[in-house]
Amino acid sequence: MTTKSATLAIFLCFSAFTLMFSQQKKTKIYLVGDSTMCLYDDSRFPQAGWGMPFVHFFDDTVEIENHAKGGRSSRSFIEENRWQPIAEALNAGDYVLIQFGHNDAQNSKDHPDRKTTPEEYKTYIEKYIAETRAKNATPILISPVTRWKFDDHGKAEEGHAPYLKALTEVAKKHHVAMIDLDTKSRELLNDMGKACSRYMYMYFEPGKYFKFPDGYPDNTHFTEFGARKMAEIVLNEIIAQDLELAKHVVKPFKRKK
Repeated sequence: MTTKSATLAIFLCFSAFTLMFSQQKKTKIYLVGDSTMCLYDDSRFPQAGWGMPFVHFFDDTVEIENHAKGGRSSRSFIEENRWQPIAEALNAGDYVLIQFGHNDAQNSKDHPDRKTTPEEYKTYIEKYIAETRAKNATPILISPVTRWKFDDHGKAEEGHAPYLKALTEVAKKHHVAMIDLDTKSRELLNDMGKACSRYMYMYFEPGKYFKFPDGYPDNTHFTEFGARKMAEIVLNEIIAQDLELAKHVVKPFKRKK
C-alpha cells in the first residue's frame, strides 16, 4: 500500500469512527436534588421519587442520570462532594435539573448541618448555575414540591415560601428556566382535594396497607402514583415553556382506529 493510500484509509476510518460516535452520543439529563426526586429500590415500595417515572418521558436520544439523594440540601449536596463529579462530567448540550429547598429550611437528627438561610440558598443555587453553564450545559431550576398539608379550610398550605421567593429571584437574575413545582403541586392537591390527594403520598392510616399495619403518616414522600403526577407536572412545564429539552420528549401515543 502506498503512503497516499494508507493516509486515505486512515482518514476514512477516522471519519467513520467520528460519524459513529456522533450518532451514538446522547443528550444527558442530570437530576440533582433530594428525596422527593431520588431513586428507591424495591425494598422501599411503594415509595418513589418523581425522577423515577420521569425517565420514561423521553426518547432514545436522551440518557438520564438521577443523582438526587435523600436528606440533602443545596449546601450539603455540595459539601459531601456529590456535585463536583457531575460538574466535571458535564458536556456541551447536557442538562441539569436542580431541585433543592425541601431540606434547606431545617436540620434533622440524621443531617444536623444541612440548613441554609434563603440568602445562602441563593448562593449555592448560583454555584450550580455557573458551573453548569461553564460547561455549555443548561441548568433548569425546580422549586421544592409541596407537602400534603392542609389548613382548616381544606386548602393545601404553602410550606416553602422563603425558598420559592429566593429561587424565583435567582432564576430572573440569571435568566434561567424555572419550573415552579411548589405552586403547581399545591394546585394539583387543591384540585384533587384532601381525601383523594392523600393517595399520592406515603400517608397510610392504621390497617389500610399490609406493609404498615400501624400506619405510616408521611406527608412528604410519594407513592408511585404521586411520583408520576409530579413528574408529569415537570414534563408539562418543559413543554409549556417551549424549552429545548421538549424536542426529546416521546411522541404521544395514538390508538389505531
